[in-house]
Amino acid sequence: MAKELKTNAMRFLDKNKIAYTIQTYQCDEFIDGIHTAEQLGQPLEETFKTLVAHGKSGEYYCFLIPVAMELDLKKAAKSVGEKSVELIHVKDITKITGYVRGGCTPIGMKKQFRTVIHQTAVQLDLFYISGGRIGTQIRLSPTALADAIRAKFEDIIQ
Repeated sequence: MAKELKTNAMRFLDKNKIAYTIQTYQCDEFIDGIHTAEQLGQPLEETFKTLVAHGKSGEYYCFLIPVAMELDLKKAAKSVGEKSVELIHVKDITKITGYVRGGCTPIGMKKQFRTVIHQTAVQLDLFYISGGRIGTQIRLSPTALADAIRAKFEDIIQ
């Protein structure tokens, strides 16, 4: 039996003793979060995507929002104390985070960026985020994740 290869995200969760489960799906290239959730039978409101943005200050930030929603850049900027933020270009994801598009997660990046999770997650016992590679989702407690990475919950969607 082949040993499951751990991602940086899983190693971080193990190290911090945060309970999680993984779900895998067959995928050779990027598919969006809505299709991923539908393929796995996950509720859209419990499946979150990770968006990385940079502010005028030059700092990078992670924003976790439900896959079917759009980030409100003004609310996102306000949540991190920036005048404005803009999403990084897709071609820069790996260079900045160490992850590929479709496998980006707020944990286990090259550097831990300040993270804001949409406030609906605080009402969930468990939610799904990327597992750190295409084809892998992690299900865990949003509050346990927030505590471990010092994230906060705010209204950041349109």
